[in-house]
Amino acid sequence: MVASSVSTKTKIVTAAALKRRLPGLRGAGKKIAFTNGCFDILHAGHVSYLEKAKKSSRILVVGLNSDRSIRRIKGPKRPINPQTHRARVLAALTCVDFVVLFNTETPYQLIKALQPDILIKGADWKAAEVVGSDVVKARGGKIELLKYVSNCSTTNIIKTILKKCKK
Repeated sequence: MVASSVSTKTKIVTAAALKRRLPGLRGAGKKIAFTNGCFDILHAGHVSYLEKAKKSSRILVVGLNSDRSIRRIKGPKRPINPQTHRARVLAALTCVDFVVLFNTETPYQLIKALQPDILIKGADWKAAEVVGSDVVKARGGKIELLKYVSNCSTTNIIKTILKKCKK
């Protein structure tokens, strides 16, 4: 396996910086694919999902919920891992091209700013319910729903750890 010359730190970008780069990437024939999540404890389900999201001629952008955003959504005990660590781990994956943090509960404003060609979520969503689907469809883009790996979630991992600690 050949090591990538791209530093994980160069893959973690602001929305403004990425927005400036997108025209050049599109001009090179790349489609911009976007997905988002907390990715609190990265597991095989996440990796499988992200690998499926990345296809040739795609730039995969992962919108990453900030710590503040996760606390609002999941409560004061989350996240387990801080945003800097979660971003670094995601950026280390070869299937991920860029990681962009967002502070809001949903990535709607980020999707609106980046205008991706493809919006990707898990198959547990309905296409019409995917946040930002209106933005993507309005510019002729598409929504992709990817199948999850069953019984593989951060919540289940946390429950397993807590159960084993009680023994």
